Amino acid sequence: MRLMPVLAWSLTGDSTEMLDDRLLPLLNAVAKSESLAAAVVECGISYRAAWGLLRDYQAKIGEPLVLLERGRGATLAPFGEQLILAQRTATRRLEAILPSLGIDVPGSKPAARKPAAMRLRIAASHDLALASLATGIPQLASALDFEPSFMGSLFALKEFAQGRADIAGFHVPIGHRTGWDNAQFRRWLKARTDKLIRFIDRDQGLILPRGNPARVKSFRDLTRTGLRFVNRQRGSGTRLLIDRIIADAGIAPVDLSGYASEEFTHAAVAATVASGGADAGFGLRAAAAEYQLDFVPLVRERYYLAVHAKDLQRPQVEKLIELLRTPAFAQHVRRFAGCNPAEAGTVVSLDALDND
Repeated sequence: MRLMPVLAWSLTGDSTEMLDDRLLPLLNAVAKSESLAAAVVECGISYRAAWGLLRDYQAKIGEPLVLLERGRGATLAPFGEQLILAQRTATRRLEAILPSLGIDVPGSKPAARKPAAMRLRIAASHDLALASLATGIPQLASALDFEPSFMGSLFALKEFAQGRADIAGFHVPIGHRTGWDNAQFRRWLKARTDKLIRFIDRDQGLILPRGNPARVKSFRDLTRTGLRFVNRQRGSGTRLLIDRIIADAGIAPVDLSGYASEEFTHAAVAATVASGGADAGFGLRAAAAEYQLDFVPLVRERYYLAVHAKDLQRPQVEKLIELLRTPAFAQHVRRFAGCNPAEAGTVVSLDALDND
């Protein structure tokens, strides 16, 4: 048994009420990610619960804690910033006096990291299966230091090409794809020195409120007056796909109300629709299913991991490929609606981009 101090906050007035222990971690996560949707994933609570928590404490305190602005994510309000600063200051002061009392400072002995030889720097387009891979497959977590940094497909490939990532995750449509051009991806890859590892196939399409009350079936339906769209950020593979689809349909961006409103993950798009912040978004079937929303499939796509050919013999890359070929990985992927692990772990040349 160890003695561990815990800081606690309370609201005082006619009575004393302890602060909900979910609130401060939620505020910290919002400050870090600037997205309420990303913060709820980190904290392991639902979007509805987080929204209710912030609404209730705004009413009790009389000050907003978080500012939500459509298309710009979430930021801490001044009182939220003050509360986090007070928490951090109190924590530092407590930690400063604990050693003199013969008490270990919590977290003062960080867990040993895996050897550098087993670390993988991964820059990747957002994917729900990839984001939860380390927690979903214990063998991976114990074998590799595996923590993807999520960004747009083009930014991920640029990080890879410039040596700041060992692997880049990106996705391209497969099958019928009028007007799609892979040159924007190929510019960061070299046929002589780079290879692709198959990850998953997945569905993308329109994410809509439960029951699809507006009977939306296509982007053309979204040009009707009164329907609001939430977009993905520029540079993401999904944004490139959206722009290609509406161009093929003869729809101008100005015809989509909310085209300039951007979110940075599939989960954030789904959360925006679920909360009523938009009438439609575009993203993964898996994200729609997670929030119990309606989904209209429009594109089947393939998610690849780009790797330098010379790195295929590195122990950590070999281990990753080995794990992608296991039944455990297939089982993990099938938890996500619309995702297929067929051929995962197969190494192919860049020609696969044009032959899918």
